[in-house]
Amino acid sequence: MSPKPAQDAIVTQSPGVGASGVADQYSDGKAAKNWQLYIGEQDGRTLNYKTFLLNLLKQKKAQNILDAACGTGVDSVMLIEEGFTLTSADLSDKMLKTAYKTRWERRREPKFFDWEIEEANWLTLVQEVKKPIGGFDVVLCMGNSFPHLLDDHGDLRDHKKCFQNFYSMLKPGGTLIIDHRNYDYILKHGRAPKKNIYYNSKHISDIKTQVIYENNVPKQITLNYTMDVEEDGDFILSYQPHTLKSFTGLLKEAFGKEANHTIYADFKKMEDEPEPAFYIHVIEKPLNKFNQM
Repeated sequence: MSPKPAQDAIVTQSPGVGASGVADQYSDGKAAKNWQLYIGEQDGRTLNYKTFLLNLLKQKKAQNILDAACGTGVDSVMLIEEGFTLTSADLSDKMLKTAYKTRWERRREPKFFDWEIEEANWLTLVQEVKKPIGGFDVVLCMGNSFPHLLDDHGDLRDHKKCFQNFYSMLKPGGTLIIDHRNYDYILKHGRAPKKNIYYNSKHISDIKTQVIYENNVPKQITLNYTMDVEEDGDFILSYQPHTLKSFTGLLKEAFGKEANHTIYADFKKMEDEPEPAFYIHVIEKPLNKFNQM
């Protein structure tokens, strides 16, 4: 059993997880294993999420999709079953183990013949994932995945580079669908909203929230998950506290100020959900580079 941290220590990641660079916060295997319990069965996603995503993809006439934060492959499997062509990528080899296992178990099903899975880093995505001719119709980065990337340099340079890479992977007119927790709410109230729009897990017993400040500026948010499972169910994940305004600014910098950009609050219109748990951004790559400016 791993030693318990001192009472007055601020623990920002599960034991055994690297703390520098684009860290894989699931590298100890423990968080990856418990994450499967957290999200529940692969067919247990909330109906609202599935309906929202499928309707959006059909509206965009999407077919080729890059799931850039596929994790265990839960979203990719759902979309393959619906007839989409998936390339799934993630930095965590521990998370990808489940995706590889699923692909092997379903290898005889025609829909899964062309499922590509790659271990890839958002900072080097263009080099590590093969782009179809013209680019992907959609790049998907959901489940509050992007805020795992912390701002080690203090100027968000890595975040900007990742958004540029997402942009590069899209065809002209393609769409980035990306989300993040409502960090404005967390910074205001000091805790995360209890509701979760993605998962129906019954195993979560508590989520403790820590907000770390540097020079009176929020630097990092840490969520300590406690699970009611037989083995040790605790795991810790750290996040960059993107406000809605700052995240929108980063997207506009990469895609252009005039890019079509819609924000949803828990899959609803912004005015219909004043305190959402998550914000979902849908932003289009302009048809030509002159529309970026």
